[in-house]
Amino acid sequence: MDEWTTPGETVRDATRDGEYRQALDAAYRHALHWLDSVAERPVRPEIDVDGVLAGLRQDLPDEGDDAASVVEELAAESAPGLMAIGSPRFYGFVMGGTYPAALAADWLVSAWDQNTGSRQPTPATAAVEEVAARWLLDVLGLPPQSGVGFVTGATSASLSCLIVARDAMLRAHGADPLAGMQRGPQLRFLAGDAVHTSVVLAGRLAGLGAPITVGADFEGRIDVDGLARALAEGDGPAIVALQAGDVHSGAFDDFAAAIEVARAAGAWVHVDGAFGLWASASPRLRHLVRGMSDADSWATDAHKTLNVPYDCGVAIVRDEAAMTASLGAHAAYLPAVANISDPYDRVPELSRRARGVPVWAALRALGRQGVIGLVDGLADAATGLAQGFRAVPGLEVLNDVVFTQVCLATRSDSDTAALGEWLRAEGTVWASSSTWRGRAVVRFAVSNHGTDAEAVRRTVDAVARGAATLGIAG
Repeated sequence: MDEWTTPGETVRDATRDGEYRQALDAAYRHALHWLDSVAERPVRPEIDVDGVLAGLRQDLPDEGDDAASVVEELAAESAPGLMAIGSPRFYGFVMGGTYPAALAADWLVSAWDQNTGSRQPTPATAAVEEVAARWLLDVLGLPPQSGVGFVTGATSASLSCLIVARDAMLRAHGADPLAGMQRGPQLRFLAGDAVHTSVVLAGRLAGLGAPITVGADFEGRIDVDGLARALAEGDGPAIVALQAGDVHSGAFDDFAAAIEVARAAGAWVHVDGAFGLWASASPRLRHLVRGMSDADSWATDAHKTLNVPYDCGVAIVRDEAAMTASLGAHAAYLPAVANISDPYDRVPELSRRARGVPVWAALRALGRQGVIGLVDGLADAATGLAQGFRAVPGLEVLNDVVFTQVCLATRSDSDTAALGEWLRAEGTVWASSSTWRGRAVVRFAVSNHGTDAEAVRRTVDAVARGAATLGIAG
């Protein structure tokens, strides 16, 4: 019998096959139990980290156990500490759910275990990722010849793009990036006052330092006049970071005006669109990103708005040659084809899982109209939440709800903080507490495809009950 078999055939190594099958069967059972319960279970974990640690064996045993037993132990000890992030009433941070096709594809990615760095040894996953990249550029309305890299998240996506921006600006001013930044002109890094911490971190890691902030309006949109003044007052090459979707208000920068100002100064423009870049997929919401496609690079997450499993960020650079020049890897042992870039040429990694395969699966399952429906549905749910909250006496929605973010406040910061704590403890809803515009807020980020009208109704009901219980309403 041949070792190479197709599904349903008996493999030669029965012992090995049995261990895989038993372990995967156990994982399958526990995964389905979790997925079947996630929509109705309390969103909060039942125990904290210390509680989980108390149940886990702390000393490494001399002898191991069989794979199925290990999976059973992992599931049993982890279950009480799991957050129901996949719940349609989870609004914390900005975390999406997971579509069935994307989840199943991610399981195959793990089973196939393809190190998707090079097209030659892993042609299947490299090809699927190339199609996924083309589809992404299409649905997001970005230049079709752009380079696309699948990275861990928006932070690493912005890092990748800012490294490319750094090197491109050095080359444009006569310096060799290989000689290091100390041999070239001083680079300026500018952003609005509401720049996200992930972009700040990415700038630091890329050697640009923290950005010079140039002001922002009431909703967090960059001050275009302030940007123009900052560019005019300084010397040397500049990199400007703009924002598609403020983490509190959901607001979008005026891309057309800001990019025009940046272009006049010869600056590179990068767009942080971790969740908001997807507004460009919706004809109804596309006005929010007018002019955004004129930027030089873009960062987004597929594990947010597109609802694929963690981790999957996307780095996009208009000039693919510049991207591969900065991020490309070269060594005698690495296979390469002349004039064709490999996956590892567009990310800061040599070894990685095939993150783009679940993206392909989600887009293939949704189609163009499904993506539009997903994005519009998230925005509709946020609008529904805001309308419901405004109807509760004593509550106030602070932001102009233009996309998927809702910032809720009460008459006092202490009451707002108490409401957030009550909601998270009660378990129907999980939303983040934060501070915005000098006030405490409870921030609802709608990111799950399952957040429908019923989830909105139950969320508003939970908030109203919390306000009544705490004596806030009225």
